[in-house]
Amino acid sequence: MAQPKYRQIASELRDQIVSGILREGDRLPPEPKLQEQYAASRNTVRDATALLLHEGLVYRVPGRGGGMVVRRRATLTFHAHRAEMPAQPVAETDAWRSEVVAQGYEASQDFSLMIRAVSSDLAERLHVEPDSVAVLRRCVRHINGQPSSLQDTYYPMDLAEDVRELLSPKDIPQGTTRLLAERGHEQVAYYDEYVSRMPTPEETNLLGLQPGTPILLHIRTGYTEHRPVRVSFNVLAGDRNQIVTTHGDVRIIAKFRPEEAPE
Repeated sequence: MAQPKYRQIASELRDQIVSGILREGDRLPPEPKLQEQYAASRNTVRDATALLLHEGLVYRVPGRGGGMVVRRRATLTFHAHRAEMPAQPVAETDAWRSEVVAQGYEASQDFSLMIRAVSSDLAERLHVEPDSVAVLRRCVRHINGQPSSLQDTYYPMDLAEDVRELLSPKDIPQGTTRLLAERGHEQVAYYDEYVSRMPTPEETNLLGLQPGTPILLHIRTGYTEHRPVRVSFNVLAGDRNQIVTTHGDVRIIAKFRPEEAPE
């Protein structure tokens, strides 16, 4: 079955962007030229460019001299199986930063601390009372200066009162996973969930998402032998991230995919 005309136009323009014919900062041909080139209506051309806009390949510059401009696209591969493991010799932030740099990008992040009332869903995950509060440690992570992902990690308040560093408004040098292990709360099991959905207004604002852009959500609940001690919500902009996870003997995979070699 033939694709709709707007998808055909979007596909050709996308190929030009991916191949480098259209480079960062280049403008797409103006609407009248695209209409003539593809013998298409104005609405069809607008649907095509809107598709590229939602994919994060272009952005709109308003005004008479504006138009659709090719965006520098930094797509980060998020290795979920490597994230926040206690055995890592570096903190979670440093591990993330190293991965970003290894993929040829620049990394930065903004950190904040909040005390939040827990939802019924979060209370169930943390095994706390629904009307209780939890510590929220938030990192907004940037790739090449552009927001790429958001990590919200919730800790039960009684745990934070025992491990007071969790209440610090600054990043923790050794990382929270290693800190908790040092204080007798070693996480020995993880429960991971993967969800694709549309963003909340807050996520849209924090990540600078274009209308219609979905997010990839990686939820990790960490358990000690006795209880769940944290829930992390990794919100990844769907147009600039992909999630990878490996299973079994990674050395076999690394023979064919060297980038997956154990760190």
